[in-house]
Amino acid sequence: MSPTPLDRGPDPFDTSGITRGRDGIARYDHLAPSVVAMVRASVERHPDVEAVVEVGGERVTYAEVWERAARVAGGLVGEGVGRGDRVASLLPAGLDWVVGFLGTLLAGAVAVPVNTRFAEPEVRYVLEDSGAAVVLRPGEALPSGHPEALDDLVPGDLAAIFYTSGTTGRPKGARTTHGNFLSNVETAIRVIGIDRAEGPGLRNLVSVPLFHVTGCNSQLLVQLGLGGTTVVLPVFEGGAFVRTITEERIDTLVSVPAIYGLTLARGDLDADLSHVRRLTYGGAPMAPALVRRLMERLPQARLGNGFGLTETASISTFLPHEYTADNVDAVGFAAPVVDLALADVDDAGVGELLIRGPNVVDGYWQALEATARTFVDGWLHSGDLARVDDGIVRIVDRAKDVINRGGENVYSVEVENALAGAPGVADAAVVGVPDEIMGEKVGAVLVGGDIDVGAVLDYLDTQIADYKVPQYVVVSSDPLPRNPGGKLLKRTLRDATVWGSPVRGR
Repeated sequence: MSPTPLDRGPDPFDTSGITRGRDGIARYDHLAPSVVAMVRASVERHPDVEAVVEVGGERVTYAEVWERAARVAGGLVGEGVGRGDRVASLLPAGLDWVVGFLGTLLAGAVAVPVNTRFAEPEVRYVLEDSGAAVVLRPGEALPSGHPEALDDLVPGDLAAIFYTSGTTGRPKGARTTHGNFLSNVETAIRVIGIDRAEGPGLRNLVSVPLFHVTGCNSQLLVQLGLGGTTVVLPVFEGGAFVRTITEERIDTLVSVPAIYGLTLARGDLDADLSHVRRLTYGGAPMAPALVRRLMERLPQARLGNGFGLTETASISTFLPHEYTADNVDAVGFAAPVVDLALADVDDAGVGELLIRGPNVVDGYWQALEATARTFVDGWLHSGDLARVDDGIVRIVDRAKDVINRGGENVYSVEVENALAGAPGVADAAVVGVPDEIMGEKVGAVLVGGDIDVGAVLDYLDTQIADYKVPQYVVVSSDPLPRNPGGKLLKRTLRDATVWGSPVRGR
């Protein structure tokens, strides 16, 4: 039996021009047929407007970024890349990343943005699993050839595969179509409350990785659709973050709570930020005290909290400014074309959050079983436990053992699998440790006779990304708590463990 969508409540967003199809899914009318068509329209309208600024690097207009991307597309075609072939990018955030991404789409190929913090085994797995025909690497020239740009791409064409860490210990590739991208762009415009007429004057700062859907889908592509300017900060540093906001006259900020928290803690937000009109956060819970401090520090800015997943191409719910002060623990209302439902609801009204909409990807790349478990009858099973009151969603827990470390998802089983091969470790459990700035950090309880914690961490450095390596480690001589079926009792472990000082300061 298909789930019944929840009541939307007040529904504070623009819901005009939306049609619901026979499949029950609501869709925006009159979107461009592809990301290529969307960007081409901005190029034709605003050829001389700055499109991308790399802090410490180049500044290029829409005409220039299109010409460079088209030459990358021609180079890829010249190397034998055809429609649907995968092109992986190991490039750091910056102009080359943007040009490589757009060039891939202009060639009709599928972009595979790789998390640059992945360890070598993880990178190797993504490249092999995606079957990447070409890999764009740092220090190597981008492909170049006669300009190419396909004009016949449609919303259902696969555009990108974003790999997200999985509970099985291996990343899963979310199959993102042009339609998924375009739906999220329209959603971002509507929920953030952007006047389209502002387009060429908008200046957005990307301070999060472009290989994540927040940076790519809800910042870069939104600006490219509006004809605004995307300013990319290649590496986050508090001082550079605020200098860029002031020097580039940034009016729209989208970032994770950890960046705002670190910046406030340093006192960096004491600069003149009167030109910041929108400040959006997401990707991790934001401490209520931090939300209030931001509202006090930037009273002219509209705050908003977005919630989504890689599998939803970014935004699923959004808490607009008018509701923020009284709902700092909430992630907001369903986006205009998103339906929500709850499964397995308990007596407290808490259940697993299900999501349906044109932003939801159609499954995982080459992972039929994982797709069948997660995408059921048109609904994405998010793995997040939520309560919904009058349309307002509150995430109360996670069904999956995922640690949200400053916006980076760390699945505990993935780290536990890596620990299984670490020297001296007989058993291990990984849980989140509350942290005021990052939301959570990674903690591990290790069981074994003679464990050298330093050696264990050195081993993990070769197996998993640095942000997944535990910052807190406790060595125990007692067995880990388990139920009769052998399942780890992680809540018991969290409550009973005294973490002490972090072994690493990240």
